[in-house]
Amino acid sequence: MDTATDAARPAAPAGSGRDHVVVFPFMAKGHILPLLHLASALAALPTGDAGATASLRVTVVTTPGNLAFARRRLPARVALVALPFPAHPVLPPGAESADALPSHSLFPAFLRATALLREPFASYLASLPAPPPLALVSDFFLGFTQRVADAAGVPRVTFHGMSAFSLALCFSLATAPRPPPPPPIENGIDGGAAALRVPGFPEGFTIAEDEVPHAVAQAADVDDPVTRFLLDEVRDWEHRSWGVLVNSFDALDGDYAPLLESFYLPGARAWLVGPLFLLAAAGEDVDGDEDPEGCLPWLDERAEGSVVYVSFGTQAHVSAAQLDELAHGLVGSGHAFLWAVRSSSDSDAWSPPVDAGAAGGKVVRGWVPQRRVLAHPAVGGFLSHCGWNSVLESMAAGRPVLAWPVMAEQAANAKHVSDVLGAGVRAGVKAGLGSGAAPELVGRERVAAKVRELMDGGEAGERMRARAEDVGRAARAAVGEGGTSRLALQRMVDELRWSYGGGGGDDDERRDAARAEPNV
Repeated sequence: MDTATDAARPAAPAGSGRDHVVVFPFMAKGHILPLLHLASALAALPTGDAGATASLRVTVVTTPGNLAFARRRLPARVALVALPFPAHPVLPPGAESADALPSHSLFPAFLRATALLREPFASYLASLPAPPPLALVSDFFLGFTQRVADAAGVPRVTFHGMSAFSLALCFSLATAPRPPPPPPIENGIDGGAAALRVPGFPEGFTIAEDEVPHAVAQAADVDDPVTRFLLDEVRDWEHRSWGVLVNSFDALDGDYAPLLESFYLPGARAWLVGPLFLLAAAGEDVDGDEDPEGCLPWLDERAEGSVVYVSFGTQAHVSAAQLDELAHGLVGSGHAFLWAVRSSSDSDAWSPPVDAGAAGGKVVRGWVPQRRVLAHPAVGGFLSHCGWNSVLESMAAGRPVLAWPVMAEQAANAKHVSDVLGAGVRAGVKAGLGSGAAPELVGRERVAAKVRELMDGGEAGERMRARAEDVGRAARAAVGEGGTSRLALQRMVDELRWSYGGGGGDDDERRDAARAEPNV
C-alpha cells in the first residue's frame, strides 16, 4: 500500500470484522455529508449481540483533500482513511471534491479520476485483519467498489443520495419505451406534450416531457461523457448490491421502496434510514458552530417567517445573467432574503446589480450553516435547487420549498415536494433539458411572483406550510426511539450480521444470480 495511505490510516482495528463497517462516499459535499451522518449513526449502534454494549467500529474512506472536512463532522470514534487522489492531466492540483472544480465541464474527468481509486481501495481492504468487514457502504458513482467488495467477500450497500421516489422514477423512466415526440407547432399553436405514464407508479401518476429529470434525459445521449462513464463503470455493477441505502423515511417514501427494490437482485432491500442528519448521534451538530458570514445574528433581527432563504447548493452552476434576474426578482418580491451564492467561474466576478441590503436582503458567499438557518423562526420558505439533502433539511424544519431544479434528479424531487406532498410550489423551470441545451433564463418578474406565492400565497400557502410542518413532525418521529428509520438501520446491521456467518443459502443464490444481465 502507498506510504501516504499508511500514514493517514489508523492502526488496524481490533476485534471481529463483523463489527466493522467501511463507508466510502463520493468526493462531493452533497454526497459526503449524508454518509458522514450515517457513519456517526452506525458508530452509536450496539453490535446486536445479546447484552452487548459495544458500538460498531466504523471507518470512512476519503482522500487527503477531504480529510479536514470529514474530521470536523465526525465523532472521534469514527476512523478515517485517506487514499491518495489519482492524478489526471486536465484536473487542477488539489481539486479533490466535485464542488471544488473551477468548471462543471471538468466533472467527467473528475469521475474518471475517482475510478482509479480501485486498486488503492482493494489494497486497503486486503490490509485489514481477517475476517473481512461486516459491510461496505459506498456511493453509486464508485461502481468499482462492487467489484472490490465481491473479491473481498464483503456485502456492499449502495447509496445514491436520492429519495426512493426519485430513484424509482429515474430507473422506471430509463427502462420504459419513450413516447413519440409532441406534435409540431402549427399556426402559432403548440400541440402540447402528452403526459408520460410511469411504469410501476400509482394509477393516474404522470409527468410531462419537460419534467423528466435531467439525469434521465442525459442518459439517452450515449456520447455524453457522464453517460459514458455510467455505462462503463456503474451500470453493470449497481444492481448487484446487497441492498440500497435511502436517505429518507417510511412516512415520506415507503410506498416507493418495493418498486425501487425490483431493480436490484431478488432479496435486496431498500433501507429507509433518514433523515440521516437527524439520525446521527444525538446532540452532535455536524454543521458545527461555523457561521463565518453572520447569518444567524442577521436572522435574529428579522420578524418571524419574514425571510426567504435562497441556495442552489454546492454544485449547481448558475449563469451571471440568471444571477442578475434572481437579484432583481428577490428585491422586487418585497420580502427579505438570505442568499447563499456559491463560488464558481461565473459567480466569482459577479456582484448584485441592485442594493440587496437596502431591500432587506443579505448575500453571502462563504459557508452557511444551512440546517440552523432553515430552523430559524425568521425563515418562512426556501428557494432551492431541490437537491435531496436540501429538500430533507427544509422538510425537517417544516419550511415549504420554492422548487427550482437545475440538474440530475432535481426535477423529480421538485415534483415530489410540490405535486405529491403539497409542501412546495414550483418555479416553472423546464428541467428536462437535453445535456447540450442552454438552461432557461427565468426573468425577474416570474422570480418575484413565485417568491410572493411561496411567502404569501393565501389559503393555498397556508396549506403548503401546514403540509411542510406535518412532514417535519414525521421526519423527527422516524429517527426517534422506536422510529421507522432508527429501527431500519438496526435491522440492516442485524441482517448483515446474520448473513455474515454463513446463514447462507440466500447469499449464495444472490451471488449466482449476479451473473444475470443487469436490469437497470
